[in-house]
Amino acid sequence: MEKAELVHRFLKERGQLIMPGVYDALSAKIASRTGFEVIFITGYSLAATLLGEPDFGLLTQTEVVAAAQRICSVVDTPVIVDADTGYGNALNVIRTVRDLRRAGAAGMFLEDQVWPKRCGHMKGKQVIPLDEQLKKLKAAIEAKDGRPFFIVARTDSRQSLGLNEAITRGIAFKKAGADAVFIEAPESKEEMKEIASHVPGPLVANMLERGVTPLMGPQELRGLGFELIVWPLAPLYGVAQSLTDIYGTLRLQGSTLAILDRLMPFNQFNDIVGLDEKYALDAKYKA
Repeated sequence: MEKAELVHRFLKERGQLIMPGVYDALSAKIASRTGFEVIFITGYSLAATLLGEPDFGLLTQTEVVAAAQRICSVVDTPVIVDADTGYGNALNVIRTVRDLRRAGAAGMFLEDQVWPKRCGHMKGKQVIPLDEQLKKLKAAIEAKDGRPFFIVARTDSRQSLGLNEAITRGIAFKKAGADAVFIEAPESKEEMKEIASHVPGPLVANMLERGVTPLMGPQELRGLGFELIVWPLAPLYGVAQSLTDIYGTLRLQGSTLAILDRLMPFNQFNDIVGLDEKYALDAKYKA
């Protein structure tokens, strides 16, 4: 069974999927070992970790595809990729779909922002006309060449054009054949109820800590009608805070003696990255 089919199966069996954000092979391995059925490569986190930059349309298509290939090569868990706008027009979208499928991805998010885009919870977003986005979505669907590939159609129109336009776009995306719909950055639970009452599912909820959308647990989100729940940035923010604390301690105290209990042990970390397997291979092929 292909990875995209697993996403559909898991969603049908469980009724809701929690997708954590990952941004490199190590974070993907840890998320997979934790037991998540599907994981999500976030553009925000890739921009931060690859470039040290904000999610402001600076990542290139080839950088995202390369990251997806590295991540998909080390986990069996289905991986869905934040592919931004597809990095251009419909022709760029076709290339992006095909390249991500070859990289091993199970699916991708495709949004309607003007390129260069920015994080969905940042100010100043602009979107392209609905007709243009529907053509890009059609191109993405046709680029699957009849094979499973989970396409989440996202609209960022809530900020600039209002909730009614966002709902209109969500309905149109589902009608056009999207596997799931994502209306980014609703500003209240009432808006989320309104979305779920009009837009066919599966629906995506983006739980970004201290963003514009209220944080909720899975049961409340399920009650509202949201089946795909993305927690994209908690891992990145947690790592950034840990690095800040550890570097601060090391700079002030000159050692890590005071924080050893906060560090993963050597052997535990080596187990995550598969050191024993490499020892075995080394012994097998040693001259």
